[in-house]
Amino acid sequence: MLIPVILCGGSGTRLWPLSRKSYPKQFVPIVGDQSLLQATLRRVSSLSSRVYCVAAEDHRFLVRDELEAAGVEGLTLLEPMPRNTAAAMGMAALEAVHQGHDEAPMLFCPSDHYMPNSAAFCEAVREASRALRHGEILTFGIEPTHPATGYGYIQVSPDGSREGGLHAVFAFLEKPSAHKASSLIARGNVFWNAGIFLVTAKTLIEALRAHAPDILRSCELAVSRAKRAEGFVWLDRAALEECRAQSIDYAVMEHYASIRMKPLSMAWSDVGSWAAVAELDPADENGNRAHGQGLFIESVGSYIYSPDRLSVVLGGENLLVIDTPDALLVASKDMAEQVRQAVSALEHQQSPEAVFHRKVSRPWGWYDSLDRGDGFQVKRILVRPGASLSLQMHNHRAEHWVVVRGRACVTRGDEVFELARNESTYIPLGVKHRLENPGVEDLEIIEIQSGDYLGEDDIVRFEDVYGRG
Repeated sequence: MLIPVILCGGSGTRLWPLSRKSYPKQFVPIVGDQSLLQATLRRVSSLSSRVYCVAAEDHRFLVRDELEAAGVEGLTLLEPMPRNTAAAMGMAALEAVHQGHDEAPMLFCPSDHYMPNSAAFCEAVREASRALRHGEILTFGIEPTHPATGYGYIQVSPDGSREGGLHAVFAFLEKPSAHKASSLIARGNVFWNAGIFLVTAKTLIEALRAHAPDILRSCELAVSRAKRAEGFVWLDRAALEECRAQSIDYAVMEHYASIRMKPLSMAWSDVGSWAAVAELDPADENGNRAHGQGLFIESVGSYIYSPDRLSVVLGGENLLVIDTPDALLVASKDMAEQVRQAVSALEHQQSPEAVFHRKVSRPWGWYDSLDRGDGFQVKRILVRPGASLSLQMHNHRAEHWVVVRGRACVTRGDEVFELARNESTYIPLGVKHRLENPGVEDLEIIEIQSGDYLGEDDIVRFEDVYGRG
């Protein structure tokens, strides 16, 4: 039995403004019409009928929806705060032991990588699984096609010897400079580090015990105190508050003696920057690329991401133009790795665009903030069939609801009534209320809020089917 574990905890700030902390890149359809997480789930589904995911608590319903869309049965471990890959992998291994699978190989995969040849990848995993030895960790390296500076590297034994199609790992190397990357490629015994590992739960736990015992202790407490319900494992917050955040590469791989590598010769990208995303689209005769509605005039080597409206680049070289409904990024390609600096600056200014999109996913559907001014806000709200918002109250705002599609069931104080298309109602400040969709089609309303404070934290919940406080 092989257990795929999908690590979903990244925030993807280098792909801002498309990827934001409330809705990071693994949930976004950057390539094609499915998200990177959904593509990953479909990729590993032929290896096992059950998948583990490790994700942030705030993203639990996003993961649930992606599992459902991919048709995959999953168990999701929920982190109350991010603690990097050493803790995430350790807790997944401990959960496997809890379920009696301590000798089962576990395949740890990032949730946000692009690997179009799923069949070749899965065959490589099967081959590696058959070659896995007791006490050994296997990793996967991508045969490099150019001296990339955005990837880490795996250096294998300089004599190039293999056993069973696997290289002995000599060292893990950090992202190099351009000169260093060219030197590494010329040497010929390096591979891009894909961050994919194959190891039994028992071996990983022992490796953490030897090289990161403090992280393992926190993980053991987090899993032993976890609450389990409806496909979720709620990891203990107090235990993880004390846990050191460190990557598995630093915590274990740089110190562990028995590591071998399976080479992969296939298209791959970690989709880690806008420069990397640009490479996934075909180029025109001037090296320009566009996703959506882009026009280039006397420009060279530039990229436009503009799915919703026309964007034009007139002149200039090696530019990135990323257009979303509420934020625009214009950057030089050689600054693609520094986009997170812009996000940090926006966070310092407390700009909501640093974290939230205009359109925000919720377990019952989504809302889109259409307009906002002094004392008012207008939202478009979609509620899925059979779903409902919490029974709630606001201390600082009143609301008007107009149904534009579907049928609504409204609770307002002691009243319960239905609204059809083109009908409306008013929710006074301080009155308990709930919006439900009793129909079989999506319910859409326009909500007009008015009041002296319109923040999302002005919600007092009394009942909520999704377990939110």
